[in-house]
Amino acid sequence: MSRSSLLLRVALMLFAALLTAPVLRGQAADQRERQAVVVVRVHPEATLTVDGKETRQTGERRRFVSPPLGPGKKYTYTFVAEWMPRNNYETYKVTRKVTVEAGKTVEIDMSEADLKKGDILFIRFVPTPPEVIDAMMKLAKVGEDDVVYDLGCGDGSLVIAAVKQFHAKRGVGIDLDPQRIREAKAKAKEAGVEDKVEFRQGNVLEVDDIAKATVVMLYMSDEMNQKLMPILQKQLKPGARIVSHRFTMGGWQPDKTVTVDLPQEDIPEEKLIHLWTIKKKQEQNHSGK
Repeated sequence: MSRSSLLLRVALMLFAALLTAPVLRGQAADQRERQAVVVVRVHPEATLTVDGKETRQTGERRRFVSPPLGPGKKYTYTFVAEWMPRNNYETYKVTRKVTVEAGKTVEIDMSEADLKKGDILFIRFVPTPPEVIDAMMKLAKVGEDDVVYDLGCGDGSLVIAAVKQFHAKRGVGIDLDPQRIREAKAKAKEAGVEDKVEFRQGNVLEVDDIAKATVVMLYMSDEMNQKLMPILQKQLKPGARIVSHRFTMGGWQPDKTVTVDLPQEDIPEEKLIHLWTIKKKQEQNHSGK
């Protein structure tokens, strides 16, 4: 190929590129106009999914750009942020549905769970040692006139012990995990007490018959206990007892705290169990509210 022919070919290619560039820029601009942007503020350690697909971004602010959308139409995406605090007992799950339009940006804050909006605080199941179960029952003075509720009942061990070993009139266990509820029902049947106990899947913050309890057992977390505290103070009748393994209720000081001797345990904090008694309204400890 001669030099003149080569120069002509290069010139033609440059000319074609110049003609194409505005078209490409126009296409890119048009695509941006047909996309929606969602900026999400999340816990820095959270995983974030959009319509069930996990995103790869990290940090406190994350940016989701939609595929091209039809002009003037609205689309709804489901964002789910999930993280576990460093205490390793709790998992938070925050879900938000976000409606977007092409060419617009939406910002949402999912950095904190709001249980009133249906977000979930899931407590990791840790079995309660038999020695602790026995001590909790004795601290609450469980007897034949008691109805014992276990909030976050796990495999049902406390409820079963209440009716089988301490002769409680009735036991109720509530847990968010359906697998634990299945385990609890199987254990109750094996223990021969299925006619005196009830296990149900549900949110412990939404139990609508907690007023029937004379004893409430807890092994949850400090934060969950504090969320339960005003519910229990308001709905339980005077004389009802609350016993919590390890975790307290903020400013509401327990009436009594005892330590359980567990030779196989090395962490004294996990041996503590706390007792609160519901008093008449005028006698309530308002510092816990």
